[in-house]
Amino acid sequence: MNLKKLWMIPAVFAALCMVAAPIKKNVVDEVAWIVGDEPIFRSEIEEQYVQMRQEGRAITGDPYCVIPEQIAVEKLYLHQAKLDTIEAGEGTVQNEAEARMQMFVNNLGSKEKVEQYFNKPYSTLREQMVDMIRNQYVINMVQNQLTKDVKATPNDVRKFYSSLPEDSIPYVPLQVEAQIIKINPVIPQEEIEDVKARLRDYADRVNKGEIPFSTLAILYSEDGSASQGGELGFAGRSRYVPEFANVAFNLNDPNKVSRIVETEYGYHIIQLIEKRGDQANFRHILLTPKVNEKDLETARVRLDSLRKEILADKYSFEDAALFVSQDKDTKNNKGVMMNPQTGSSRFEMSQLPPEIARRIEHMEPGELSDAFVMKDAAKNKDVVVLVKLTSRIPGHKATLADDFNLMKQMYEANHKNEILKDWVENKIKTTYVKIGEGWDACEFTYDGWVK
Repeated sequence: MNLKKLWMIPAVFAALCMVAAPIKKNVVDEVAWIVGDEPIFRSEIEEQYVQMRQEGRAITGDPYCVIPEQIAVEKLYLHQAKLDTIEAGEGTVQNEAEARMQMFVNNLGSKEKVEQYFNKPYSTLREQMVDMIRNQYVINMVQNQLTKDVKATPNDVRKFYSSLPEDSIPYVPLQVEAQIIKINPVIPQEEIEDVKARLRDYADRVNKGEIPFSTLAILYSEDGSASQGGELGFAGRSRYVPEFANVAFNLNDPNKVSRIVETEYGYHIIQLIEKRGDQANFRHILLTPKVNEKDLETARVRLDSLRKEILADKYSFEDAALFVSQDKDTKNNKGVMMNPQTGSSRFEMSQLPPEIARRIEHMEPGELSDAFVMKDAAKNKDVVVLVKLTSRIPGHKATLADDFNLMKQMYEANHKNEILKDWVENKIKTTYVKIGEGWDACEFTYDGWVK
């Protein structure tokens, strides 16, 4: 998830309200636009302007033209979502809101400091975050519905590439392809038993009514949901790994705690909060057994021995990945790493885990790294890996031969933008729009705002 700073320092906001755009009336609650029956207030525009400056986002044109138009377009999409009864998954919204709020807590040090920073109660900030994320999801869903039939044929891509001016052909930075073998160090059984004993103790204390589950989650859980008492938000079964879902969705008594559940992330106990149809909200406590340095070194030596056997042609890297690697995402794909951002096997260096990027930066294609320890960010645990650099593609201007998928993505994005632009301009024609005096002297992106 890309987590960005979404709320502004009030002092900066107040200062900008006083000094920016002196040609506008200095009234905070001035109605700048009306779209349908929805007003757009000057205060909304000012706050978004501060937000964009804080994030370092470039604004092409007058912000007092660009920003209200963006808000107006969002209102058109949200109105369409109501007509089509499009709703965002509440569990997904709540989880992303929690992740972003937790980022603020981590950056600033505590909930109290977050409240001081924004001069708002934490609960109010979280509600605003939920609303914003919910709207983002709904708008994306409407746009996806409008553009779902866009499909590029090879001929479409060729024509699109041929139509691009020379200075519009994108430059593709250095990219690499790599294979990986990953193993998990052996965890001592006594460490596992200690984790289980702690979880059994927590469950007993909750079941006896001695302490709320949420309090124990705040104190001891190693999951990001700890700050919210382990609460995960409403979601369906598919959001969870099967081992977790199979136990969680069979819970019926909110006053009882599940048995201990083992997943790839560690060991959990779960408490049901509420069920709504095929969705449910749970709390959980996650504990991850710790690996000691001795076991990490044992795993590293094991992979280094495997490296020597691969270099001696006793095994191919692909066979070793299939039979030795414990990385479920790559072992059945000859160890080939896939870029989650693009769906291809190519990575820009900045898209790789930093430990891997450092190792392969100076490697040649076909070369194997030494075995090394890295943090599996998704599971928050140390693993030992061996990496092979498969290929290195120097930075270059995109060509059809080497970058067909990139050009296909560009064509589809361009076609989708055209569809959405036409939709917005047609929607403007059938929607009541009133732009206040002093706000209409603009060159807008979309035609039809000023009747």
